[in-house]
Amino acid sequence: MLAIFQKAFAHPPEELNSPASHFSGKTPKLPGETLSDFLSRHQETAFSMNFGDSAVLAYARPEASLRQRLFCGVDGIYCMFLGRLNNLCTLNKQYGLSGKNSNEAMFVIEAYRTLRDRGPYPADQVLRGLDGSFAFVVYDSQTSSVFSALSSDGRESLYWGISGDGSVVMSDDVQIIKQGCAKSFAPFPTGCMFHSETGLKSFEHPSNKMKAMPRIDSEGVLCGANFKVDACSKINGIPRRGSDANWALANSR
Repeated sequence: MLAIFQKAFAHPPEELNSPASHFSGKTPKLPGETLSDFLSRHQETAFSMNFGDSAVLAYARPEASLRQRLFCGVDGIYCMFLGRLNNLCTLNKQYGLSGKNSNEAMFVIEAYRTLRDRGPYPADQVLRGLDGSFAFVVYDSQTSSVFSALSSDGRESLYWGISGDGSVVMSDDVQIIKQGCAKSFAPFPTGCMFHSETGLKSFEHPSNKMKAMPRIDSEGVLCGANFKVDACSKINGIPRRGSDANWALANSR
């Protein structure tokens, strides 16, 4: 999967952008070039969706693979999901999806929409309730918002980086990220979630901020940053639409 979001609303961590990208022999590509690379690698199975200048989503249908890959869109909210949830049936009942032909991507969309609009629980609590291995990226075209998360078990992979125009790029394909972002990329931290309005946060340790640690590659060059849980301050969460209330912050104080 591949997701590219314009920097004006995605607001990726500044530490991802390595100065070495502009002084090394290989510079970051523009989003259109990275998209072309992805589609070329999956000529028979991939498709893409463009949302004006705001976002691009690209997805390749799984071939002979045991890894589940899903793409779903409902009411302007789109989700690309990797992995499986062992407690999906229970979660579907909890969110009113029982009896429907629901999969993990559909569940994540419903959970996101519930949390955004009226959620009684903080986002970190919801994510801690997911039993399984997962990586997902959600794009809300109604609000131009991005929400992504990676499970803590490390069985799924997700990478992010900065493109040549400053956009944030997310993919499970490290080669696409390396080619598109040069030295400005890093693994997405496990047990964490990212929202375009509130930034990166650990859903396992929601009361703590994340700390950027310099990441040095095999060539001895600064290459983005790894993010670790810090010991102190609290951060803001995702606001409900049309309300000053904040579902992600509810139990973080």
